[in-house]
Amino acid sequence: MLISSVKVGEHFYLTLGVFKLHAQVFIVSFFVIFILIVFSLLGTNKMSQTPRGLQNFLEYILEFIQDITKSQIGEHYYRDWVPFIGTLFLFIFVSNWSGALIPWKIIILPEGELSAPTNDINTTAALALLTSLAYFYAGISKRGIRYFSRYIKPTPILLPINILEDFTKPLSLSFRLFGNILADELVVSVLTLLVPLIVPLPVMMLGLFASSIQALIFATLAAAYIGEAIEEH
Repeated sequence: MLISSVKVGEHFYLTLGVFKLHAQVFIVSFFVIFILIVFSLLGTNKMSQTPRGLQNFLEYILEFIQDITKSQIGEHYYRDWVPFIGTLFLFIFVSNWSGALIPWKIIILPEGELSAPTNDINTTAALALLTSLAYFYAGISKRGIRYFSRYIKPTPILLPINILEDFTKPLSLSFRLFGNILADELVVSVLTLLVPLIVPLPVMMLGLFASSIQALIFATLAAAYIGEAIEEH
């Protein structure tokens, strides 16, 4: 048997022209985006000076994201980055919770099975690369060509290490999120098979808490990297 013929798991793909789309990720990702859009429209449909119900909840989330962004980027520049950091946080948060709360496995696919988008390394790597592009853009737009002088500070000897840092940032972001979400789903799945009634419930609650923390960590680190790129040295 050739090594090239060995497969680890099965995935459901859709062919679009010359491209093959990872349909498992796309289906749940579009579901998450749909949920976010619906809640946004419902919460902002009838705005009032005295927020109530869903509008009040959405304003609380906005203030929470603003606090994260302001604390990491600074008072003067944080407003431009609230939409980006907020999008990262909400997409990861809802994706993580959808994997923990929605029984995707009851939907039968020709191959593979549905799960949280953040359970796939391609999703987390894409989010990490977007973060990298964002902090490069932030640094160059704020400081111009002087941004690249940071690679030789405080001494040119550190040039290889400073360049390597830009590769380790997206790697750490993507693998941290992917590893934690995958481990949580595996633990819950194994416990459900072994003790299907009571034991998985506390683990699921702990998984929801851990999923929320992972979304917060990713958004906070993304904002911190952007703030570091903007900061004058």
